[in-house]
Amino acid sequence: MTTLSEVARLAGVTSATVSNVLRQRGKVGEQTRQRVLDAVAQLGYRPHLTARALAEGRAPTLALVVSSIANPFYPEFALAAERAARDHGRFLIVCNTNDDPDIGRAYLDQIAGTLSDGVLIMNANLPMDELRKTEQRGAPVVLCMWEKPDAPPELPCIAVDFHEAGAIAARHLLGLGHQCFAALVGSKKSGIHAERYRGFASACAQAGHKHPLQRTRYINDTVEAGYRATMELLKEHPQVTAIFASNDLPALGAMNAIADLGLNVPRDISVTGITDIQWARVSRPALTTVAVPTEEAARMSIDLLLALIERRSPSPVMRVTATPQLVERASTAAPRKRKG
Repeated sequence: MTTLSEVARLAGVTSATVSNVLRQRGKVGEQTRQRVLDAVAQLGYRPHLTARALAEGRAPTLALVVSSIANPFYPEFALAAERAARDHGRFLIVCNTNDDPDIGRAYLDQIAGTLSDGVLIMNANLPMDELRKTEQRGAPVVLCMWEKPDAPPELPCIAVDFHEAGAIAARHLLGLGHQCFAALVGSKKSGIHAERYRGFASACAQAGHKHPLQRTRYINDTVEAGYRATMELLKEHPQVTAIFASNDLPALGAMNAIADLGLNVPRDISVTGITDIQWARVSRPALTTVAVPTEEAARMSIDLLLALIERRSPSPVMRVTATPQLVERASTAAPRKRKG
């Protein structure tokens, strides 16, 4: 592997000059700069990022830790975050934990503060005390897509009003005339989607329609889980005219189940989700959903993390995105009158 010293010898300059040229800092004459670049190209030199990070105590990379890269929302967020990082001259490392806290801890131990200057956390199933330890080691941590703006966590975060997202979905279905709902909540009762369901149930109650618990299922946040739960719900409660899902994946599973039961979306049953992933736009029928500002949240997360790294912002701090917005597509309609 070519070294910095070898580039310096070929260019006839010091190693410090080579370093300044590659990092675009310091005053270097144009002829000298070109000699250095020619030597770099001739020798095929590539900086050793790990060595540089250890020597300087600063890395050119940021880390994004996600619970499951198989969930299509996370690649969409990662793409937006990577663009934002590149705008600041940074690289983004995506770390997938597969919902395993031990894998998450290993990433924090090996990357935070060495290969990565700071860490973005996306529902990575990691306890707060582990994240605080990372912060105490000198690697700032930002929680992305925090679901409760009215209850800030102990760490810096970018929050989205998911309670309002659930309420928006409820008001849409109520406005269409639906009164008999089922709900698919893509987490445990106390899990990350609880606030979305609370928003939905609260809006229903305000309109005089208390949502019964027996028509609610707490499931995994997957298409398959949405499918199974919908098959079960509709066999037990065939009077249901609308299904609220706390995320788009279970909503898509619900639509598949409805089709397999010989029913039509939205003529027989309306379905709505939350998030607005790409699959929601290309499904047939296209899914009505409450869109969260994914790109805005990603950019805000990168901006906040860099501000913490550069000590331009106090910690902890919470910044809130724009309010989620209803995207009305083809999966919802007024309920049709049923015979009998």
